[in-house]
Amino acid sequence: MAQDNNQTGKINRIAGPVVGATGLDNVRLHDMVWVGEERLVGEVIRLNAKQATIQVYEETSGLRMGEPIYITGEPLVAQLGPGLMGQIFDGLQRPLTTLAVKEGCFLKRGISEPSLPLDKLWEFSPELKIGDTVNAGNILGVIPETKSIDHRVMVPQGVSGKIKEIKSGELTIKDYVALVETPDGKIEKIFLVHNWPVRVPRPFDQRLGLSEPLITGKRIIDLFFPIPKGSSSIIPGGFGTGKTVIQQSLARWSDVDIVVYVGCGERGNEMAEVLNELPRLEDRTSGVPLINRTVLIANTSNMPVAAREASIYMGITIAEYYRDMGYDVLMLADSTSRWGEALREVSSRLEEIPGEEGYPAYLASRIAEFYERSGHISCLGGGSVSDPSSTNRDGSISLVGAVSPPGGDFSDPITQSSMRVTTVFWALDYELSRRRHFPAINWTKSFSLVDLSQWYSEHVADDFPYLMKSALSILGREHELQQVVQLIGQDALSDMEREVLLISRILREDLLQQSGIQDVDVFCTLEKSYWMMKAILHFHDVSQSTMREGVGLEKLEKSDVLQKIARMKELPLEIAVEKINFMINEIDTEFARMQENFGRTNA
Repeated sequence: MAQDNNQTGKINRIAGPVVGATGLDNVRLHDMVWVGEERLVGEVIRLNAKQATIQVYEETSGLRMGEPIYITGEPLVAQLGPGLMGQIFDGLQRPLTTLAVKEGCFLKRGISEPSLPLDKLWEFSPELKIGDTVNAGNILGVIPETKSIDHRVMVPQGVSGKIKEIKSGELTIKDYVALVETPDGKIEKIFLVHNWPVRVPRPFDQRLGLSEPLITGKRIIDLFFPIPKGSSSIIPGGFGTGKTVIQQSLARWSDVDIVVYVGCGERGNEMAEVLNELPRLEDRTSGVPLINRTVLIANTSNMPVAAREASIYMGITIAEYYRDMGYDVLMLADSTSRWGEALREVSSRLEEIPGEEGYPAYLASRIAEFYERSGHISCLGGGSVSDPSSTNRDGSISLVGAVSPPGGDFSDPITQSSMRVTTVFWALDYELSRRRHFPAINWTKSFSLVDLSQWYSEHVADDFPYLMKSALSILGREHELQQVVQLIGQDALSDMEREVLLISRILREDLLQQSGIQDVDVFCTLEKSYWMMKAILHFHDVSQSTMREGVGLEKLEKSDVLQKIARMKELPLEIAVEKINFMINEIDTEFARMQENFGRTNA
């Protein structure tokens, strides 16, 4: 962000994070400015003939009337280039690790530092040559940013023409990597880094269909409420229901290339826990530390509220940048409720007419703008690292936002506004969390609006959609029967209905409940999840058939195979499918023997 030392305005109003200024005749809406003698970072959010209104992203205590305002001439931008991976930034993309070394743990106001290391050498390997014609989005070459991520250097927006020069070898972000002659004869320098306004979505060729699920390793998500790659989901839940734990689990185990984790207004100890764990945890596919494919943006609860909005937009812009390279990106926002609270506070300082529960009237549109930046897209420029001339490069951003409704009330405006624009809803249940049921996702309130039956049929098993609907039907039937039991008692149920309660308990405790710390169960492949569900439902089908022959429920409950079903989750991934297949055969054998003994007894 360029600094302009010419004083162009003066402060005439201070109301918390909102500052009014006069004399800013040449400023534009959403321009960044330096506020006061300490040069606090602010953004113009309202303009009229007499005054500009600025939201300040730093603490405004101590500001005085009449202090100067300096224009920067550009909006809030993200600096995009090699060096983002493994870093932790604040909402203004200031590198917190670097600042901590220079300034200590407590940062001063108005401090700034380049987002990316200026003097670090990067090994650039070109994929194109002199004379090639390029357009925006074409890949010029790659840089090994980390052990698991290749940084694909792209032609920036607004540049096209023929390559006149392209470099190779070690470069810094201050060095140009290529010279491109535009159709009008102008020579454009392309650097390893460029800036992009965070409020402006990055362009792409076209949106693609949502046809492939994002495998998370959590059985209740992958089996019943999958999120497609490029889709959006929210996790609403009250305090202590496990929102942060689920998001951290998604960051570790999800089938994505890049993770952007935004801690928006969350407690500092939660962000510290993430920072301490990620360097120690290994990616299950590459074996390298997870931090090597993660970008962290920390805006903790003790930071100024206005900066929460900046952190959300900064995170999604970085995610779009890696999406444009052709990567699958998962962005986790924890939590969007804190962002909504910041909007409410700034709106009240602006003296706007409040909407529902004091939130601004434009809350729903702001939330929709954010979630609309998810998607599975065809990238501009096409091509790939191995074949730049190809046209099949695509990427995706999957957005998962945590929502913290007061008292767990899902009628909260932020929850309702988010639900309208997202495709997956994982409702966290306070009672499940109290019973130590992880993940505490309520299967009767949650939903997924995208039908992925065809993908599951083609890549897992033909009967997968049928089994999934059958399991959900049993769980729904249990909810109805439990109401009867509470009114009349379990003795009023028939053996068939009591068997449904037995199977639903097995589904809850032995399939949906999962360990958050035990290595063998913290991640479950889709194949193992399918066979676990198939074994339980096979037990259900055979039980119903056996009971029709006259065998009582008491004998079924004493079946030896029930203990093996309960321990399926403890089977290692390598042998799980083989063992479960053998167990299904055991079910058939044991129940056939049970029917034979019953027939002999009653002969």
